[in-house]
Formats: sequence, structure tokens, C-alpha cells
Amino acid sequence: MGIDDCGQLGWAWNRSRLPSGAPPDLASEPDPLEVLRRTGAAGDHGITRAVEDALCAAERRAVETAEPTPYGREVIVAARQAGMQVAAVSNNSAGAVAAYLAAHRLAGYVSPVVGRAYADPDRMKPNPEPILQAVHALGEPLGRCVLVGDSQSDIEGARAAGIAVVGYANRPSKVEAFRVAGADVVITSMDALASALLDAELDGMR
Repeated sequence: MGIDDCGQLGWAWNRSRLPSGAPPDLASEPDPLEVLRRTGAAGDHGITRAVEDALCAAERRAVETAEPTPYGREVIVAARQAGMQVAAVSNNSAGAVAAYLAAHRLAGYVSPVVGRAYADPDRMKPNPEPILQAVHALGEPLGRCVLVGDSQSDIEGARAAGIAVVGYANRPSKVEAFRVAGADVVITSMDALASALLDAELDGMR
């Protein structure tokens, strides 16, 4: 839905203000989630919480300028119209994801929203925990669930959780990487998925 990239833009504006005691080389790290992971691995919970708070604030600011993934809305709406439940499982904060959904009039289509555990980066995807949390909340067996993801951690997390996964390769370099990682299907446009869901809805009406 575009929130990951915009979260990074928000962090780029703020990363020069890393909390005192954070490893100095992190100031040049462009990926905010990697900053959080490396801070957590260092074992200082106070600094990890400070980085988490800064990242949450950056993500919430990024919601205001986030560009939607082309056909992402159509996929969500078509899935619901076809009788499917839709959950969001993100390595971003749940608050930022919920704010994004509300801003794009999608909050009524997506539940639950499972974001990263607060200041506990080891529990982010590819750890399957947040995916399994969403599956449990949906009340569906693993075999009836599919994760659509655009990152390596999505593919690996879904495989670890034991559910099918569609890799959305929004850059050409991801196509082969997702196949090697074990994606069941790799698509390069969400339009294809939206069309398949619309076909499923029409079949259900016949």
C-alpha cells in the first residue's frame, strides 16, 4: 500500500536525530527497519524504545504523503466483494497502517491490522508470529489463507507460517528473488490479482 517506502522517507528526514548511545554508523543506514533491528540486536532496550518511538512518528507523518500501490485498493475491495476477509500484516506500526487505511477510506475493508511489536524487532517478519496472529484473528485455517507481500520478509514469513504467498514484485530485481524464496506465485502488477478476484466474485454469482 505504499506505507513502507514513505516510512523510509520520513526516517531519512529524522535519522540525524538518533538517540544518544545509538551506534553512530546507523546515521547512514537508509532502511529504518534495519536501524530498528540493529539497535535491538545491540541489547539496549532504552535506545531501542527511543528508535521505535522516532520511527512510529516518522511513519505517521509519512501517511500524509504516501502514494497508494496501483490497483491495491481494487484488490482489497474485490476480495471483500468476493466474500473474503482481508487483514493487514505489516512491519510498520499498526497505528500508521490504520491511519493510512482510514485516509484512503479502506478501514472498513481491512481487519485486523497487525503491526510490529513495540520495540521488539525480533518479532517482525520474517518471524511468522504476526502472520499467525492475523490468521488466528480471522478464524480461518492456514490452508485458506494467502499472504500478498512485496518484500523478502513477507515471502519468508509466509513460508515459515505455512500459508500460501503471492509475491508482488514491484521492481524487476524482485521477480527471481521471490521465486527463489519460495513464492507460490509472482506478479508484477496488482491489476492481475484484482482481475482474478473479480472473476471469483462473478463465478460466485452464477
